[in-house]
Amino acid sequence: MNLLKSLAAVSSLTMVSRVLGFVRDTIIARTFGAGVASDAFVVAFKLPNLLRRIFAEGAFSQAFVPILAEYKMQQGEEATRTFIAYVCGLLTLVLALVTALGVLAAPWIVWATAPGFADEAQRFELTVDLLRVTFPYILLISLSSLAGAILNTWNRFSVPAFVPTLLNVSMIVFALFLTPYFDPPIMALGWAVLVGGLAQLLWQLPHLKKIGMLVLPRLNFGDMGVWRVLKQMGPAIFGVSVSQISLIINTIFASFLVAGSVSWMYYADRLMELPSGVLGVALGTILLPALSKTYASRDREEYRRLLDWGLRLCFLLVLPSALALAVLAEALTVSLFQYGKFTATDAVMTQQALIAYSIGLLGIILVKILAPGFYAQQNIKTPVKIAVVTLVFTQLMNLVLIGPLAHAGLALAISLAACLNAGLLYWQLRRADIFQPLPGWGVFLFKLAVAVVVMVAVLLGLLQIMPAWAEGEMFVRLLRLGALVAAGLVAYFGMLLLLGFRPRDFARRAL
Repeated sequence: MNLLKSLAAVSSLTMVSRVLGFVRDTIIARTFGAGVASDAFVVAFKLPNLLRRIFAEGAFSQAFVPILAEYKMQQGEEATRTFIAYVCGLLTLVLALVTALGVLAAPWIVWATAPGFADEAQRFELTVDLLRVTFPYILLISLSSLAGAILNTWNRFSVPAFVPTLLNVSMIVFALFLTPYFDPPIMALGWAVLVGGLAQLLWQLPHLKKIGMLVLPRLNFGDMGVWRVLKQMGPAIFGVSVSQISLIINTIFASFLVAGSVSWMYYADRLMELPSGVLGVALGTILLPALSKTYASRDREEYRRLLDWGLRLCFLLVLPSALALAVLAEALTVSLFQYGKFTATDAVMTQQALIAYSIGLLGIILVKILAPGFYAQQNIKTPVKIAVVTLVFTQLMNLVLIGPLAHAGLALAISLAACLNAGLLYWQLRRADIFQPLPGWGVFLFKLAVAVVVMVAVLLGLLQIMPAWAEGEMFVRLLRLGALVAAGLVAYFGMLLLLGFRPRDFARRAL
C-alpha cells in the first residue's frame, strides 16, 4: 500500500466533506434563519454529536484498531472475524440501551442541557421531539465507525473517508426539497440526521463483505479480546473528554467578554478546521492502522520509519499552511464573512483570533501523528496523562492572556497548549526509545525554511498591490483570494522543486 496515495485520497475526500459542510450551513441558515426552531435543532443535535466525538470517532477507534491489527497479523482470518462479531454484538447492545434511554429521558436531557428552554413550552417541546428523532444517530454512527475502523485496517481508506459527505448530502436534500412535508419544518433536519447516519452505515457494508469481514453481531461477555477493548476504552474516553472539557471551559471564559467574542472565535476556528481536518485527520487515519500492524509484526525499525515519514510530511504541509493563515488572515475573514451584519470590526476581531490559532496549527496536527505512536502499542494512558497536563496549562494560560488579549488570548492559550502537548508526546516517545529521528532532518528543515520565506515574500508582495478586500462582491473577492492562494502554492512548491524535493521522496509503502 502506498501511504502517500492513500493520504491524497483521504485528504481529497475530507476536503469534499468540509466544503459540503460549508454549503450545508449556508443552506440551513437561509432556510431556517436564527430563531426558536434553529436553536431547538442545535441543542437536539449537540448531545448525540458530542457522544459521537467521544465514543465513536475517538475512544473506540483508539482502543479497537490496535487490537484488531494484532488479531489480523497474528491470529488469522477466522479468529479476527469472531473478534469483530463479539465486539459488534456488545457495541450494538450497549448503544441500543443508551438510545432507548435517551429517547425515553429526552425531556430531562433537554432540561439539563438547555434549562433556559423550560420557560418556553413551545421551544421546549420542539427540542424534545427533535432529540427523540436524532438520538438514534449515536447507534448508527458508532456502528459506522466500527465498519470504518475495520476498512482502514484493511487499507480501504477511501470508503470511510467518503461517508461523512452522506450526512451533509442528506441534510442539504432535506432542507432544500423535503421541508414543506414536515410540520414544523425544522423536523426535516432531525430526520435528515437519522437518514444520514443510516446511509453512512449501509454504504460500508458491501465493502466489508468484499474483504470477508461482514459478520453478524454475537454476544460473548467472556471473550478476552472484547474485554481488552473495553479496558482500553476507559482511559481513551477520559482522554477524548478532556479536549471537549477544554473547549467548554474556553467558551465559558469567552462568555464573560464583550458580545461577539464567542462568534469571533467560532469563525476563526472554522477556518482552522480546514487544514487541521484535511491534513491532521487524514494523517492520523492512515498512520494508526499502519503503525498498529507494524508494531504487531514486531518490526520496530519500520515503526520508527513510519513515524519519521509522518512527521516530515506534517512539517512539509502544515508549516506553510500555518504561516499562510496568519499572512492571509484579513483576506480570508473579509472575503468569506464580511457581508450583511458581519461588520468590519467583526472581521478584525476574527483575524486576531485566527492569527493566534495559526500559531498552534503545527502542534495540533503533530499531536494527531505522535499520539497514534502510543495508541498503536495499546498505550493510551500516556497520551491521557499528557492531555490532563495540557488541560491545566490551557486554563492557566487563559487566566494570564485573557486580560491583555481578550478573545485572542483564549485562542493563543489553545495554540500554546497544543504545542506543549506535541512536545510532551515527542519527549515521551524519545524517552521510551520508541522513536529516533532518521538522519537528514537539519537539511530538510533548512530547505523548508527557504521555501516558506519565498512563499511569505510572494504573498506579502501581492497583498501590497491588491485592492482593499472589502471592495467588490463575494465572487470577485473569492477570485482574488483564489489567485493569491494559487500564487503562494506555486511559490512554495516551485522552490521545493528547485531545492531538490520530489513527490517520490515521500512515497512510502506499508503493510
